[in-house]
Amino acid sequence: METISWLEALILGIVQGLTEYLPVSSSGHLAIGQALFGMQSGEDKLAFTVLLHIATVLSTLVVLWREVVWLFSDLFKFRWNEGTRYTLNILISMIPVGIVGLLFKDWVEAFFGEGLLLVGICLLITALLLAFSHFARPRQRESLSPWHAFVIGLAQAVAVLPGLSRSGSTIATGLLLGNRKETLAQFSFLMVIPPILGEALLDIKEVADTGLTAALGGISPTAALIGFVAAFVVGCLACRWMIDLVKKGRLIWFAVYCAVVGLATILIPLFL
Repeated sequence: METISWLEALILGIVQGLTEYLPVSSSGHLAIGQALFGMQSGEDKLAFTVLLHIATVLSTLVVLWREVVWLFSDLFKFRWNEGTRYTLNILISMIPVGIVGLLFKDWVEAFFGEGLLLVGICLLITALLLAFSHFARPRQRESLSPWHAFVIGLAQAVAVLPGLSRSGSTIATGLLLGNRKETLAQFSFLMVIPPILGEALLDIKEVADTGLTAALGGISPTAALIGFVAAFVVGCLACRWMIDLVKKGRLIWFAVYCAVVGLATILIPLFL
């Protein structure tokens, strides 16, 4: 088992923090980075992956703290208002990913696997989604409906596959449905907080059963902490940047990037 240095942990933390919000798939880029650093086994990277995901959830809470406070304040007024409607949409969006995560996660992982070929194919699909959402001009809606929240939740559930960007899939789906880009990035980042925290709790139980040292698999606690801090700091910057990019409608460049990286991920191993 190769030891992951603090520099490699730093790089992986930066990759996670940046790609969790940009529509280029954090899971796909982590898979590529972990393959480059020799972290091939899921058991070897479990605790470190959980730490990085928790770091990016915390960065979302920091950047969108006003929206989170608003949702909770409206929710505890115990009457129907804008905040409770928004919270209901988030809960509806969680239904598909909850079903997939609780009932079909192991089947999906066993059926599709986690190889770089799958990552490359899913990155190409992400590129197509982003391109379609850029060129499509559906009729604009003033507010996000519960039905659209459910469909966006379906996109999030499908994005459990490595290489299929969660933010890219949910934002592109929302744009194709005609929702306003000004609200989609914020909704996309808020809707993922409960599922990621729920998955993290399940993984923490697995880490506890495995043992922290074994679950870290070649990563020292110091290196893991460095990766965590890097993912949090970069995540704060990337979250704010992504919200601005969606508002300006500049996602087509990420489609080009995903297409290039996807093709490289598929083709380069063929010549090595």
